[in-house]
Amino acid sequence: MGERVRESSVLLTGASGRVGRAILGRLGDAYDWRLLDRDRPTHEFDHEFVVADITDEEAVAEAMVGIDAVVHLAGDPRPEAPWDSVLANNIDGTRTVLEAAVEAGVERFVFASSNHAVGGYETEDRVPKLYRPPDEFRLDGTELPRPGNLYGVSKAAGETLCRYYHDESGMGVVCVRIGNLTESHPPKDYERGQAMWLSYRDCAHLFERCLDADYGFEIVYGISDNDRKYYSIDRAREVLGYDPQDNSADHIDD
Repeated sequence: MGERVRESSVLLTGASGRVGRAILGRLGDAYDWRLLDRDRPTHEFDHEFVVADITDEEAVAEAMVGIDAVVHLAGDPRPEAPWDSVLANNIDGTRTVLEAAVEAGVERFVFASSNHAVGGYETEDRVPKLYRPPDEFRLDGTELPRPGNLYGVSKAAGETLCRYYHDESGMGVVCVRIGNLTESHPPKDYERGQAMWLSYRDCAHLFERCLDADYGFEIVYGISDNDRKYYSIDRAREVLGYDPQDNSADHIDD
């Protein structure tokens, strides 16, 4: 695993969302952040805030000036989101941000993908044993996408766009298939949520490693080090130096 000099300026799209809050809550002083969201924030941020839509090419290009790295979280996060929304916000919007990043000479691009990009692997013959330790089945990022909904299709398309722009430009890109992010303990009595839990602490640490490590193109899974899991975090450990501290099993009795 290589190590890079810490980026001086990072554009965070979708900054007001849950993942953005998890990142900024622990890394707010670690980088020179420029935050972007389509709506004005409801609370004060200690960083430059740009109100813009990621489908606005001119606004995104302007926000990209002077940026060293991008964490792209923006998009329609609803698993049941309709096609017109995921097409405009999650696919066209991601292309707009990638294009602007390449034009600006950005060195690192971190794309927030989703477990929904591979939700189709959760077939009836694998559930519920899929989530239990005796089952050694692990998705590791080398498998083809298998979306379970149109939102997942948009995230799979985003990963493909990331692959294309990496190959065309050499920009380092990592796609993080985020699991079930919650601020406190993972969902109780919900095996799927236990298996793919990602704590706020581990989320911030993972994205920090995405910004600081050296890589070409990677797809990794964003979950904590849960006893129950069918996503492998080996690649995130090996390439990024990810060292998660939390485990959903520690909260079963909370």
